[in-house]
Amino acid sequence: MKATRTLSTPRQQRGVYAIEFAMVFMIFFSILYAVICYGMLFAFRLGLQNAAEDGARAALQYQSSVEKRRTHAKETATAQIGWMPSVVTVNVSAQICSAKEDKCTTAAPYVCGITWSHRCQVTVLVQASNLNLLLPPLPSFALPAQIAGSASMLLDMRSEP
Repeated sequence: MKATRTLSTPRQQRGVYAIEFAMVFMIFFSILYAVICYGMLFAFRLGLQNAAEDGARAALQYQSSVEKRRTHAKETATAQIGWMPSVVTVNVSAQICSAKEDKCTTAAPYVCGITWSHRCQVTVLVQASNLNLLLPPLPSFALPAQIAGSASMLLDMRSEP
């Protein structure tokens, strides 16, 4: 028997380019979609960090008491996030605590003083949740439940405790 070799003709190759295009297009579109979604996520995160830093800097402005400094820091951070859409839940907190601690807690009020062991710091935390209502749909494992910005400043003691 004689082995016959069939040559592919243009007629047999019809539609191959469409299949190749569909596979390559899906890969490139997925990459572009992920870049846009994560770009929006990083922009929101940068905005929250900026609001927290502005709030912490506002606590350095002169106020008659430490509590007024905390309130002013919270109000300033809240004003800075006015650009966030209303579907996103934003929570702003500002706390005054000892400068020796790594994390601020609201467990006990601190007496702020001039010596290093009695120095206080303000910590401003801005958190946003419900981002899944704002960002384009991605698989749930790819988006964080919430994003946050945090900043802290060492307070000078130009005000009364």
